[in-house]
Amino acid sequence: MMKPLKEFIIPFVGLKIGEHCFEYKIDEKFFEYFEYEEFNDVSVNISVVLNKKASFLELTFNAKGLINVFCDLTNEPYDQDIENCFDLVVNFGDDFDDENEEVLIISHSEYEINIAQYIYELIVLSMPTRRIHPGINDGTLNSEILDKLEELSPKGLEDKKEKKKNDPRWNTLKKLLTDK
Repeated sequence: MMKPLKEFIIPFVGLKIGEHCFEYKIDEKFFEYFEYEEFNDVSVNISVVLNKKASFLELTFNAKGLINVFCDLTNEPYDQDIENCFDLVVNFGDDFDDENEEVLIISHSEYEINIAQYIYELIVLSMPTRRIHPGINDGTLNSEILDKLEELSPKGLEDKKEKKKNDPRWNTLKKLLTDK
């Protein structure tokens, strides 16, 4: 088992009732810990507000930053903006239970919480399912792959068919269609 990331362990037992803020700068080293290799570069700021109540904790996670990834279409690297938030309630009970994604139940004897897994999931789930280089939409990306995709697209194939339509050998067959 890997050692936990110590900077993401919050010892809540010594905190006063009320709000407490924690700030984190996440880079690619954080994802190496989770053996996640989908990102080229990571620069994400995480702010966590822990609101300690008498009998439970409320945590609000906010993520904002840039993640460099490869485009799904062209394999060109680009920076993807991300922004996301997540709320977690921590209750105390007899047995540990993390089945509900919004409520974590930990033992009454616990005095700290490790939030690394929640930060990891927040960032990974902030990414769009299709990663498309912004240069594709605005036409500023020049890529051999993109040129080939354009050629093989339905419109590119239509242009090739258009050239074939003017083939005089088909004219006799076309007459059969119109002579019905």
